[in-house]
Amino acid sequence: MHPRYEGGWIEVVCGGMFSGKTEELIRRARRAQIARQEVQVFKPALDNRYEAEKLASHDGVSLDAVSVEDARQILALLGPDTQVVIVDEAQFFDRSIVDVCGSLADGGKRIIVAGLDTDFRGEPFGPVPLLMAEAEVVDKLQAICVVCGAPATRTQRLINGRPASYEDPIVMVGASEVYEARCRNCHEVPGKPKRLENHHS
Repeated sequence: MHPRYEGGWIEVVCGGMFSGKTEELIRRARRAQIARQEVQVFKPALDNRYEAEKLASHDGVSLDAVSVEDARQILALLGPDTQVVIVDEAQFFDRSIVDVCGSLADGGKRIIVAGLDTDFRGEPFGPVPLLMAEAEVVDKLQAICVVCGAPATRTQRLINGRPASYEDPIVMVGASEVYEARCRNCHEVPGKPKRLENHHS
């Protein structure tokens, strides 16, 4: 059960691709609406995979949303009666999303933010780790590894059927790329710098 706070707070729903982040956002939005709370949903204009003015999960469930080019637009577009602010795909915003969410929470709003916490390299992605540090509640969801069936926390990027290299850009527009959910063990990033050697093994 999520704690009740007086005033505002931030909830972060994170994890790899296909872990159900958007479904969870939609579930929380619907619950708030049942409680007769005013809900507004925002997403970055960069995310145009489905419909521009909808938040859509991979399984086709959707919710009306407003696309914004910049996180600061959320403040300008916020209705006077809005109590719950939902933001999807937070990794595509710049660091200003952290200030926007903090400001709204300080002003008494409930903020629910979803995003990828790691990029295809398995490294912290954009402002999401900062949001996790600021949040009162963090839920890290897992998918299922398509290779071995273990809980998956990583996003595998394949370009023309091969694992993307560490040197490839984080966001590639128009490439024939495919993403898969993978566990730590099955996640492949050719060219990724080695971590510290473990001399005890």
